Amino acid sequence: MDLELLQSTAQSLLEHPRAIGVFWAIVKIAAGFVLGRLAGHGLVQLLGQQSDPHQSMLIRRLAFYLILGLFTASALSELGVDLSILLGAAGILTVALGFASQTSASNIISGLFLLGEKPFGVGDIVKVGNTTGEVIAVDLLSVKLRTFDNLFVRIPNETMIKAEITNLRRFPIRRFDLQVGVAYKEDLDRVREVLQTVADEHPLSLDEPVPMVLFMGFGESSINFQFSVWTLTENFLEIRTQIPLAVKEAFDQHSIEIPFPHRTLYTGSKTTPMPVRLDQHDETPEASDIPQAPGTTSSDDT
Repeated sequence: MDLELLQSTAQSLLEHPRAIGVFWAIVKIAAGFVLGRLAGHGLVQLLGQQSDPHQSMLIRRLAFYLILGLFTASALSELGVDLSILLGAAGILTVALGFASQTSASNIISGLFLLGEKPFGVGDIVKVGNTTGEVIAVDLLSVKLRTFDNLFVRIPNETMIKAEITNLRRFPIRRFDLQVGVAYKEDLDRVREVLQTVADEHPLSLDEPVPMVLFMGFGESSINFQFSVWTLTENFLEIRTQIPLAVKEAFDQHSIEIPFPHRTLYTGSKTTPMPVRLDQHDETPEASDIPQAPGTTSSDDT
């Protein structure tokens, strides 16, 4: 009984005048979805190496939504929907949304400026304020970053336009600067030679541009230099760790002192320095060698 009711219902639906229109509308939407995907991938493959990952992503999305929109409009026409009325309603809705979402509109315009200026692309390492990470997506409203500790950060495009952006991978080479201080008694020419040898022997240091040892000034406890070496951008983190270790090892081998600050304590005009005398046989000072404060008595006098 139920089977007969189901068959009669299906037959009445198929005989309905709009059944064919609904069927073709569904077919067109499905075809638009599939063709949009294929067109996006096809355009990316056609452009090949002429587009970077950022442009490929935008081309893929633009082709998909454009083709899907055209097939959806055709499907609505198949259902008898008057597209002129729909377009008028869409225009009114667009104006209303424009007033209600000024921030989103600003982000979209900023995204277009970012796309035209191209200060960075997908895969670059950028620093925005206190955030540093890899660009994983550049969308119409925001830029997505993945930090080095694997956190997801979303930054609005308007903020990216206004902020100072540092692209750490824009150029193929980078310079690492190490601040080095040596004691005043050291031979400065010898210090330069040791630092130059460290740069020449390090496998990640480039010969061109040449490494530099720059005099920075006379410090409170040391003579200060800046030791600068160039390396490939992808090797920057390695050389940033290895060069200081190599400098410390080279200074130790050549007995070059890296000084540290010294302080003299002063407690008043009537205070005299406290002498410390060490016995030749026993480095521990005797009680009688330690000066007593006025009015006190040592244990040996009692």
